[in-house]
Amino acid sequence: MKKIDITPESASWGYSGLKVVELDAGGEYRCDTGDDETIVVPLQGAVTVTADGETAELAGRANVFAGPTDVAYVPIGAALLLRSARGGRFALATARATRRLPFRHVQLPEVRVELRGAGSCSRQVNNFGTPDVLDADRIIACEVLTPGGNWSSYPPHKHDEESEHESVLEEIYYFEVAGGGPAYQRVSGTDERPIDILEEVRTGDVVLIPHGWHGPSMAAPGYDLYYLNVMAGPGERAWLICDHPEHAWVRDTWKDQEIDSRLPFGGDAR
Repeated sequence: MKKIDITPESASWGYSGLKVVELDAGGEYRCDTGDDETIVVPLQGAVTVTADGETAELAGRANVFAGPTDVAYVPIGAALLLRSARGGRFALATARATRRLPFRHVQLPEVRVELRGAGSCSRQVNNFGTPDVLDADRIIACEVLTPGGNWSSYPPHKHDEESEHESVLEEIYYFEVAGGGPAYQRVSGTDERPIDILEEVRTGDVVLIPHGWHGPSMAAPGYDLYYLNVMAGPGERAWLICDHPEHAWVRDTWKDQEIDSRLPFGGDAR
């Protein structure tokens, strides 16, 4: 059963999309990828992914806070089948694409786990669909985990090298919060196209970021925060980051602080 179904058309933009599928034990989900390259990301449970005459057995995980997961890349123009013996919840991160690349199982040792920031800005990034890990046409995808009381996506930033330019990536944040708690997401856009959003989010909520400055993502004390980040755009497949000039100085304070000892979630950083 599809719980979330965001397409470029429904989002009124050109590239990024996301589906979240829940399967009962023994359940199946079928779709044609069409013009969308797809990364299958287990959020909870294991799943068998079949497409293009190939099969990947994704071991998955108990939940998003248990550690990173293996994923499967499925190209455009493929008949995709998900089967889960015990059931679970699975994200399909998508991007409108034109170049057809091979099906690939990105296994767990290939996922690059990175610790960023320090102090109350410490967070963990699981890189499984970033350009340094996965060859793809448009899509960039990763996971960010933030211990309760910390901020991530901070300083506020956008995805371009220059502060006066628009972001080149359309961005989707899909959230899960441990213990059923709240978290908060800020989106401010640009001076020319402001977006005034400070949204309370809980498990299963999504925030769309079409352009401009965004962040922080705020984990309330006592409630660890997870988000799946899906990005794509018309330009080079590059994760360019430009800090907001009013807040970029915060990054310089981290050199005198330790990384939060609660990190990493579910295993060693690599």
